Amino acid sequence: MLRERSSLETRIRDYETLITALGDLDVYLEMGRDGEADALAEFERMVGELEKRVAELQLRRMLSGEYDANNAIVTIRPGAGGTESQDWAEMLLRMYLRWAERHGYDAKILEYQPGEGAGIKSATFIIEGDSTYGYMRSEAGIHRLVRISPFDNQGRRHTSFSSVHPLPELDDTIEVDINDDDLRIDTYRAGGAGGQHINKTDSAVRITHIPSGIVVACQNERSQHKNKSFAMKVLRARLYELERQKQEEHLASIGPEQRENAFGSQIRSYVLHPYRLVKDLRTGVEVGNADAVLDGDIDDFIRAFLMKASGGVEAASG
Repeated sequence: MLRERSSLETRIRDYETLITALGDLDVYLEMGRDGEADALAEFERMVGELEKRVAELQLRRMLSGEYDANNAIVTIRPGAGGTESQDWAEMLLRMYLRWAERHGYDAKILEYQPGEGAGIKSATFIIEGDSTYGYMRSEAGIHRLVRISPFDNQGRRHTSFSSVHPLPELDDTIEVDINDDDLRIDTYRAGGAGGQHINKTDSAVRITHIPSGIVVACQNERSQHKNKSFAMKVLRARLYELERQKQEEHLASIGPEQRENAFGSQIRSYVLHPYRLVKDLRTGVEVGNADAVLDGDIDDFIRAFLMKASGGVEAASG
């Protein structure tokens, strides 16, 4: 209820901001007609900003999923390939953290397992903000990287894969039955990259759900209680997702046709050699500035995915 109220209040403020901006545009336009060149320049600048705001509001309207308004819990894991894929997984982690920063969202690393030599074995983080799960569900699947390997002395081209798995953070109104007797809770000392990723503490928590085999961990907080609380949030989300997938598989088995399972399929290619291009294989959207994408500029891909999911049409861009 509080989340829904906050979301509605945000949308009302956005609407009021647009109305105020439109009024300011009228003022600058009249001043420009009276011959003030600076007013016309300001008018053109404000039009550009207003177009961006309207595009963001249109994007939010496409978020109609049951949990789209929720925070996003995201896990990244490298595929086969050792150091190459581990490094690629860390590049994806940075990309999403930069995307969150660009939009003013709060992002916290919950669990971080460094790779051997470079990169990560896995990482789980939460992005807190209005509709972050709605946006991040567009990223679910396998991400493919093609580049000249910085770890190959012979300068050969390598292809790496990493999976991205977003889940909605569930509030207390969603019932997920977890029996305490089914849990094994271990505490350990957090290690790894430290610095920007985690604090080294003695309070890291790992929870194993014995019936399903699901293992979750949190090591970001100094308090063992907080780490356990975050780990339980991740576990609840994963158990809920597991049950949802079982129901979908059952419906697909008795239905007239098989449903596509989006997660686990290759969704996007990031090519850094012999040319530079990022292409989403679901929507056809292409972006030539691969460096900007890897620095968190992924809104074109998110918008196209949501457009397609909502029945809209959007042309590929370069």
